[in-house]
Amino acid sequence: MSDSPTTPETNAVIEVRDMDFSYGKSVALRDINLTIPRNQVTAFIGPSGCGKSTLLRCFNRMNDFIPGARVSRGGIWIDGIEIHDPDVDGVELRRRAGMVFQKSNPFPRSIYENVAYGPRILGEKRKDVLDGIVEKALRGAALWDEVKDRLNESAYGMSGGQQQRLCIARTMAVNPEIILMDEPCSALDPIATARVEELLLTLRDEFTIVIVTHNMQQATRVSDRTAFFYLGELVEYDATSVIFSKPRESRTEEYVTGRFG
Repeated sequence: MSDSPTTPETNAVIEVRDMDFSYGKSVALRDINLTIPRNQVTAFIGPSGCGKSTLLRCFNRMNDFIPGARVSRGGIWIDGIEIHDPDVDGVELRRRAGMVFQKSNPFPRSIYENVAYGPRILGEKRKDVLDGIVEKALRGAALWDEVKDRLNESAYGMSGGQQQRLCIARTMAVNPEIILMDEPCSALDPIATARVEELLLTLRDEFTIVIVTHNMQQATRVSDRTAFFYLGELVEYDATSVIFSKPRESRTEEYVTGRFG
């Protein structure tokens, strides 16, 4: 990856300012300040329970569905708009910032219908347009050549790695700006993981990607910038090459060298 990616402040898509986030009375994130640059892959690393997945879910307000979960101070801006503003539609936000989960979750439908589902919900009914969207998304997910002759077969007949790439295609089909990934390779074998990682390196030309990963080697392979979290605090955020070779904080160095975590 590049040693000196674009300074995020000059090309920010997501900005987190002075944010605290709580589950009921329990504070999960404290005083988070972070900018995510456009068309780069940003990795969130840190031990389990450190807040990285919580922050990822804040970006498209998926935490809204958890009783008592709330931003208790500060806020999040996407393209200059505070996402908790009353005028912001949560459904539209989740279209713009799509989520790919740890475990692949294809719908119990055909491969075609999995990808066409989102555009249909958004009102697209024309078969020729849907055909084009499905093909473009599957090509974008490096899956078209593998499934083009069985689009009407169940998605459950695909391998685990193919299912995860199908979920990425399903996210791409609604034309998001941001793709959020919560440990997307943790349930995959090394070969399927490599396919997804190769895909990420091509997708950043079109999308802004934020990935939560416990695999530090994966962070070094796919990300331009890396943020290290510990106990709800953002300890350090910099170019990935800096985080893994010349971190400023001792806790970062101890974590990336395997001394704890």
